[in-house]
Amino acid sequence: MNSTHQTVNVNIVNGFVANGKGGNPAGVVLNADGYSEQQMMSIANKVGLSETAFVSSSQTEGLKLDFFTPNRRIAHCGHATIAAFSYLAETGVVGEGETSKETIDGPRKVVIKEGAAYMEQLAPSYSDARDWHQCGVTENEVLEALNLSPSQLAKDMPVTLVNTGNSFVIIAVDSVNTLASIVPDFAKITAISDKLDLIGVYVFTIDTPQQVDATTRMFAPRFAIEEESATGMAAGPLACYLYDVVKMNKAHFVIRQGEYMQPASPSVINVELNLDAEQITSLMAGGFGKLMDQRSVVI
Repeated sequence: MNSTHQTVNVNIVNGFVANGKGGNPAGVVLNADGYSEQQMMSIANKVGLSETAFVSSSQTEGLKLDFFTPNRRIAHCGHATIAAFSYLAETGVVGEGETSKETIDGPRKVVIKEGAAYMEQLAPSYSDARDWHQCGVTENEVLEALNLSPSQLAKDMPVTLVNTGNSFVIIAVDSVNTLASIVPDFAKITAISDKLDLIGVYVFTIDTPQQVDATTRMFAPRFAIEEESATGMAAGPLACYLYDVVKMNKAHFVIRQGEYMQPASPSVINVELNLDAEQITSLMAGGFGKLMDQRSVVI
């Protein structure tokens, strides 16, 4: 083997597990200080999961995290953050209480609470379909990309773009049956995501049999993720939407995801809103992680 090749150890940690099962797998690479962006991209591509987190030292925060999908760098990733910090807590690298992550988009607070990891997101901003015309996108095009009809939407819950650090289009449907029956057109979703600079579309219903606030599905083909089993960066915007738009008067939301994908991988995401005079100032989204596997890749 050429001496310039390196073997990289990758921890496969599922973020947002439900009772120790399911969740969303992320690659977690420790001691990543020496890797270039090109090397991290190569590692993430070979790992092949929706996201891989690279953990290195930081001059200003607790740790530095870089996130890569199989085809590009992204600023933040919820389940990979939860996976990384849960594993770091389990292995004693970080302890209970508050720490932080340095990212290419600035610092974010992270809290370890009884083994679960919570990450900070920003106060929400909103735009509805009327604002998208200048980007060449209509609400009907979004529905067509999901093969949904207007009659399948939940009443009084408008299709809305929400950003708490990353942008998602939030779509409320009328039932779990509608949610389960969605057949996405990934090419159309990708085109819309490019025009609106989205991570993806997050479809949900509050008509759910579980004792949760919403059940969801998330599609992000722009980032080589057809469907994802847990998306902390989307659950934050959804919780804000439930509070500000649906008028659910509470600060703690429990969101399930992954039930209706193939194969199913049920996940639980907890979101805690920080409120000041009934206005959302920031939020913490979190859950539990579990080490599932360890593998090596060669770059």
